[in-house]
Amino acid sequence: MSPAEFEKTKEKVRSLVVEHMDFSKETGDEEVFGLIDDMLLLLPEKATISLPERVKLRREIYYSLKKLDIIQEYLEDDSVTEIMINGSEGIFIERNGIVEKSDKKFTKGGRLDDIVQQIVACCNRAVNEANPIADARLPSGERVNIVLPPVSLIGPVITIRRFPAVPITMERLLELKSVSSEAATFLKRLVEAGYNIFISGGTGSGKTTFLNALSQYIPPKERIITIEDSAELRLLHAENLVRLEARVSNTPDSKPVTIRDLIKTALRMRPERIVVGECRGEEALDMLQAMNTGHDGSLSTGHANSSADMLGRLETMVLTGADLPLRAVRSQIASGIDIIVHLGRLRDGSRKVLEITEITGIRDGEITLNVLFSLKNAHLEKTGSLKNVDKLIKAFGEDAVGEIG
Repeated sequence: MSPAEFEKTKEKVRSLVVEHMDFSKETGDEEVFGLIDDMLLLLPEKATISLPERVKLRREIYYSLKKLDIIQEYLEDDSVTEIMINGSEGIFIERNGIVEKSDKKFTKGGRLDDIVQQIVACCNRAVNEANPIADARLPSGERVNIVLPPVSLIGPVITIRRFPAVPITMERLLELKSVSSEAATFLKRLVEAGYNIFISGGTGSGKTTFLNALSQYIPPKERIITIEDSAELRLLHAENLVRLEARVSNTPDSKPVTIRDLIKTALRMRPERIVVGECRGEEALDMLQAMNTGHDGSLSTGHANSSADMLGRLETMVLTGADLPLRAVRSQIASGIDIIVHLGRLRDGSRKVLEITEITGIRDGEITLNVLFSLKNAHLEKTGSLKNVDKLIKAFGEDAVGEIG
């Protein structure tokens, strides 16, 4: 059976199944497969369909009825880390850091539009011509961004960032050589001691993955509050965990709940650690204020090209939320954040820690940095010693300073 004949047969069987389905009740998976088998038997050309083709037909028709159609295969493939849908004609996937074009295409007739609505319905979001941009997540945790016409000129654009079924631990990052064992031990002690750590990097550099791995070093009995646009963090070891997710305004009657709102309310929930998935705007001010009012050990991430660039981005973000003198903003940053971990994606697609930098204070109006680890010749090497050791000594005693150097 040629690819064109296969698609024609699939659409024919799917139409027959839809005709016989009872949409007034929930149809179970076994019932759907039974209907597909029954409709296959009604085809005049059933004798020409091979067993592998029959298996493939059953799976793809089931995916189109109960799952996310042709992209479901990629959602179940652990080697796929990103799915990019550029309208009905173009689907691209990323495997092992390499982007390739899929041979799959959506059929005409609004199926892609149906999938868009299916995705946003899972997390109580709305997207339409009036509100053509939405962030969402799938029940299995994948992060989704959707852009619709008229903003998109090529039809619905869907970008799905996939995360491993089992969260990547620091041990796994060591196996992947994303970080050195010396740097991992160093960061472990800093997290345990309550240093405020900010993770920076470009798109796809692994910030959320690294944040999740670092969070596993937080003592399990401490009360942790995570704050995210779309819930992605999975702190499986935490016993006293509160997860908060921002909400957009879907209707005129619903009030949006922003990251700023969640940080402010988190301060009233007796947090011992606050973990903000990503700072993108004026919420950076609230996060810094939380760090400066006794909530040590807080963690967050942000987009930047370097550790120094992250400081400039933070200044800009804070200034969008308050009319403050630049000197005051820099003072907030320098006293609030202790460590910046900068990640990057190399040409071979691997994600690595490029630099670990300590914020040491302000000199002549500028924030001063102390580079502790730096990537040289593909190896993360120690380049300096920690200067702010007060939290380390308070947590573990003076001997701890000698342990990490």
